[in-house]
Amino acid sequence: MASNYVVTAHKPTAVNACVTGNFTSPTDLNLVIAKNTRLEIYVVTPEGLRPVKELALYGRIAVLQLYRPPRENKDLMFILTWRYNAMILECEQNGENIEIITRAHGDVKDRVGRPSETGIIGLVDPSCSVIGLRLYDGVFKVIPLDRDNKELKAFNIRLEDLHVIDMRFLYGCTLPTLVLIHQDPHGRHVKTYEISVRDKEFQKGPWKQDNVESEALMVVAVPVPFGGALIIGQESIIYHKGDKYLAIAPPVIKQSTITCFGKVDDNGSRYLLGDLAGHLFMLLLEKEDKMDGSSVVKDLKLELLGETTVAECLTYLDNGVVYVGSRLGDSQLIKLNVEADETGSYVQTMEVFTNLGPIVDMCVVDLEKQGQGQLVTCSGAFKEGSLRIIRNGIGIHEHASIDLPGIKGMWPLKLESPLYDNMIVLSFVGQSRVLMLSGEEVEETEMPGIDGDQQTFYCGNVVHNQIIQITSSSMRLVSTESRCLVAEWRPPGGKNISLATCNFSQGVCAVGSNIFYLEIRRKELKFVSTATMLHEVACLDITPLGDGSMAAPAHHGSLCAVGLWTDISARILKLPDFESLHVEMLGGEIIPRSILMTTFEGIHYLLCALGDGSLFYFNLDPVTGGLGDKKKVTLGTQPIVLKTFRSLSTTNVFACSDRPTVIYSSNHKLVFSNVNLKEVNNMSALNSEGYPDSLAIANDNTLTIGTIDEIQKLHIRTIPLGESPRRIAYQESSQTFGVISMRYDIHDTTGTVPSRSSASTLALSTTNSGSAKLISGAPSTTVTEKGCGDEMEVHSLLILDQHTFEVLHSHQLMVSEFACSVISAKLGDDPNTYYIVGTAMVHADESEPRQGRLLIFQYNEGNKLVQVAENEVKGAPYTLVEFNGKLLASVNSTVSRWRLRPYITTQYLLCIKLGTHPTLACSGDSDQTCYSTMYMYHLITHTL
Repeated sequence: MASNYVVTAHKPTAVNACVTGNFTSPTDLNLVIAKNTRLEIYVVTPEGLRPVKELALYGRIAVLQLYRPPRENKDLMFILTWRYNAMILECEQNGENIEIITRAHGDVKDRVGRPSETGIIGLVDPSCSVIGLRLYDGVFKVIPLDRDNKELKAFNIRLEDLHVIDMRFLYGCTLPTLVLIHQDPHGRHVKTYEISVRDKEFQKGPWKQDNVESEALMVVAVPVPFGGALIIGQESIIYHKGDKYLAIAPPVIKQSTITCFGKVDDNGSRYLLGDLAGHLFMLLLEKEDKMDGSSVVKDLKLELLGETTVAECLTYLDNGVVYVGSRLGDSQLIKLNVEADETGSYVQTMEVFTNLGPIVDMCVVDLEKQGQGQLVTCSGAFKEGSLRIIRNGIGIHEHASIDLPGIKGMWPLKLESPLYDNMIVLSFVGQSRVLMLSGEEVEETEMPGIDGDQQTFYCGNVVHNQIIQITSSSMRLVSTESRCLVAEWRPPGGKNISLATCNFSQGVCAVGSNIFYLEIRRKELKFVSTATMLHEVACLDITPLGDGSMAAPAHHGSLCAVGLWTDISARILKLPDFESLHVEMLGGEIIPRSILMTTFEGIHYLLCALGDGSLFYFNLDPVTGGLGDKKKVTLGTQPIVLKTFRSLSTTNVFACSDRPTVIYSSNHKLVFSNVNLKEVNNMSALNSEGYPDSLAIANDNTLTIGTIDEIQKLHIRTIPLGESPRRIAYQESSQTFGVISMRYDIHDTTGTVPSRSSASTLALSTTNSGSAKLISGAPSTTVTEKGCGDEMEVHSLLILDQHTFEVLHSHQLMVSEFACSVISAKLGDDPNTYYIVGTAMVHADESEPRQGRLLIFQYNEGNKLVQVAENEVKGAPYTLVEFNGKLLASVNSTVSRWRLRPYITTQYLLCIKLGTHPTLACSGDSDQTCYSTMYMYHLITHTL
């Protein structure tokens, strides 16, 4: 029976919650971040955030709180999952070892109850005597905190207020006291309740306030000495403490909805506020000292600090540094400056943490035609909306590049420096060049002992502080001290060297079918032996076989690997007399182009790359020279050059080709990981002062110096849109992406204007949608019906170039017309490929859209988007798929097949996904019901 193995390719990145406190030790300031099912624990240091622990939970985190019970010297952590599993965690640290233990846990769900529509609320009383939970409407759960109790048990208190918006525990109260915002038919109100743990019931609270702002959505408990609470709404901020009432209505907060807050000072005199537009505010509670020594709030002041990512949570760390956790965009670490910059902002971004979520749609494409799919996702929302190009492999981080076409080989050299490379020898057809590295500067130089008038086959440092250069005419030995030639060996008969390889003390070169072995001594190249192969030599290697680590590098090899023309074979020869130990016939007609002996995790291998991009690899016995466990893998389509380099004290192999690959070993198995470069002709390890632990990489035109990622991982490229992407489709024929997006426009006296610049407003060309067929019977929505300053959703179809991701065209839909789906497809016998968009007319008085459109667009070579057809449908086309040259559309509770006219098979469900088979189309609804429509070949329908 077939089965699927599901594994997480990328850890959760969207931030649900974050808190700060002393969790790992009494002296550590920790930042704890909840990301879906994972906890990340950091220590705040002067250098930044240092990760110390990552914890996976079996459940999605809904509530995260740190609290410090009496007689404890560090904080404990309370977590509640979305399935109502509660736990209290403690950190135990033993030296560098950090363990998270469960101090208490329990299941707090009820057998009967209606989950609250406003979400889960979890609170810890400031006195750390109880934990309060609002999970169900009309019920408040209380968990008494007892140090000796290993099981968390909750009791219920009936809550008269059914629709609770938000709640908090008040500070400075004798009994645990709740303050909450609730809504009834008369408006929104604020109440307080005292909790009697002994009687398990609510008692009348110290104060209440009826009829607060109708959009009041957040309550913030203010610590002592002030006490009381802040009630934050869409238009106003209120401070209330029974006998003290202050209210302000700053116009700046009316632009968007406040979503989160973060306390700056322990006494609650300053708060950070974040809204859906990404604005960051500072709320100041001005203090007034009374004659009796008490302090009260004199006034409230709000100031706009700047713009950040759309915040889900805000946590003030220290010294003006704030962590902004985001669910809709990338999270940030920011610095609050005392002085504003030239734009008037007090916010400085220190670090950005990539977040892929929320992903609402995606497509898999192979843009570079390298056989490796890339995932393009519609990620984020509002101003954080973006496309993310996700690719698996190893990344190269470029530090420098030089325009140098035609490089055939390159080798680093150490001169007068035992640790760092300070020169690079480059080989070209008919010549060689020497580059000198001085810090990050690279300039061309000359060395007397290096022959620059011939192509170099090999160059490198060897024993006795010497350098060897092998050209087509000779082997040259150069002193690193004098930089002059000290010895030279030429092949007999004046023949030219065709191939050469070398290690720290040995050299082997090939002249046609003859091979020569030389040993490198002080100021001498000693010829040792020669042999004649059956056919011309195609590739050579004499890399010494060590243990694959930096601890004991081998300098002297006993084996020589040879690849031959004609018989397409790989041979292992024994040095110094070239005794044949093993012959491996590779088969086929493609000659070997590169051969390499190497060691991974103590296992010796022979790698042999062919001219068609395929690679054979064998287990190699260093004593007998035997080859075993033959395997073949295809890495590219062009000839491969194999080069070794070291990373993290282990040996790795770089396969240079049109699809460059890094070969390494994991758990004694070879892993072939793609490198995120289009093409690499040659490479060399480089460790200079300016570029430590780097690679020099050459393609047809450029020499690049960069560092390589330590491990294989997902590489994410961000294409900011500035608006919410909803659906995406790829069209190979036009090499474009079609993206449905949504932005907000603001009504003013002249009409509507975009709230900010975004992809649809910055496109190279734009068009607006008009209906060729007036949609009859639909409620009319005009601009004049909206109030000045109101927001309106505007949906567009964006056409983006697949290479540059530039927005080539933006097609804006009509007022109240929402785009639901988009595909790229061919219909019938028409050779053209079209973008097909499904839209719905959305009106506030309709529970479900009753009318919509199917729009067919063609994007032509003249960078023009042309609407070629449109048809009205009776609902919202949630999903479109191409099916045997026809179009299948799920429209509300029906599935329609379109050729010339729709053929409809009605199923009473809300169809959210369609799947197809060559002769069968299936649809599924949210109730997990599956219906099918059989394709009937005799059904002929009419044109759109």
